[in-house]
Formats: sequence, C-alpha cells, structure tokens
Amino acid sequence: MATAESVTFTTKGQVVIPARLRRQFEIKAGTQATVVATPDGILLKPITRAYIHSLSGSLKGKGILKSLTADRQRERDL
Repeated sequence: MATAESVTFTTKGQVVIPARLRRQFEIKAGTQATVVATPDGILLKPITRAYIHSLSGSLKGKGILKSLTADRQRERDL
C-alpha cells in the first residue's frame, strides 16, 4: 500500500514533491507533467523518458499520420 505524505500548496498553487518520490519517478528540474482530475482527486503524471518509452507503439495502426495530414489540408483549404 502507498504511503501518504503531506505537502503544502503555495499562493501560486505550487507544491513540492517529496525527494523520495522525485527520485522514484525520475523527476528532474524542468520535467513536465499532465494533470488529470479524477473522482479521488488530482493525479499528476510526470512526462519522463520512461513514460514516453512506455507509449512506444501505442498509436500503431491508428491512422494518426493520415488524420493529421487530412486536418492540416482542411485548415489550408479554409
């Protein structure tokens, strides 16, 4: 089971992620994250090299390139 740790938000909404978690999830200065609202609260998902690598092949066969090309052509036609 995960151990809960307490953090404090600044007036700008910033929060310091405990060092143990930064090391565990390979979060370094400048690391970006996605922020997702869930029924349980706010979920931060760091966008690290490991996360990007885990997505490798996940869009294969989805026709993403064709879809993007068609979208750009529609924008040009406007």
